[in-house]
Amino acid sequence: MLHRTEGIVLRTISFGEADLIVTYLTPDFGPVKIFAKSPRKVKSRFGSSLEPLVQSRISFWGKEDASLPKLTQSDIIHSFQTIRDTLNSFLTVSEIIELTLHFIPEREANKEAYSLFLNALYTIENNSNKNLAIIHYKIKFLELTGYIPKLDACGRCGRKGNCFYVAHGTILCETCSAGMVSSARLSPGAVKLHKDLLTWDITKINRIRPSDMLLSELSHIIDMHIHHILTKPLKSREFIHSLSE
Repeated sequence: MLHRTEGIVLRTISFGEADLIVTYLTPDFGPVKIFAKSPRKVKSRFGSSLEPLVQSRISFWGKEDASLPKLTQSDIIHSFQTIRDTLNSFLTVSEIIELTLHFIPEREANKEAYSLFLNALYTIENNSNKNLAIIHYKIKFLELTGYIPKLDACGRCGRKGNCFYVAHGTILCETCSAGMVSSARLSPGAVKLHKDLLTWDITKINRIRPSDMLLSELSHIIDMHIHHILTKPLKSREFIHSLSE
């Protein structure tokens, strides 16, 4: 059966001497692995459409239960070349690629996840504040997948609190957290920023200019939460940290 959709290349794996296994994020099939015949040859008909982050109109052939359908067509819509050409930008995007692959099941349609990822790429490509774009993506993505932490009030009684407990995924007030050791304290500014980013779509985030300290504080909480859910840190995040040390 022939399938047609859009896809963004998340990663590629070499297969044999000239072939590739390409993982796309698509709106109609979620993440899907597709076999591409001979794209590493000089005269490949796929050209540069299989580079990471390239958005293309694709066609692939395979039975419904085929583990590795075959790519038959790939026409570039947008290449996001400027992201790939800048190391910091590409490393930043690597985080959301890894996050997406961990949380979105293969072969499960998810138009919202595709739209969120695509809009994030456009924002990162055109926005100088990439850290803000990434934290916005993580928050909206966690909400979409049902893993958003609760930072506006105590997750047990609803009263105010300022200490986050990563094992519970929420802020807890003094009464509900009696005898517990908190994972981190949250400033009112970080709580408000989280609320704003959770409420706004990505087209509005250029309106705010949070301080680097505030972004770092909220990013730390979100990354701790992701680490706890996955029971391990994102490899891309570890690599970025190692470069800064």
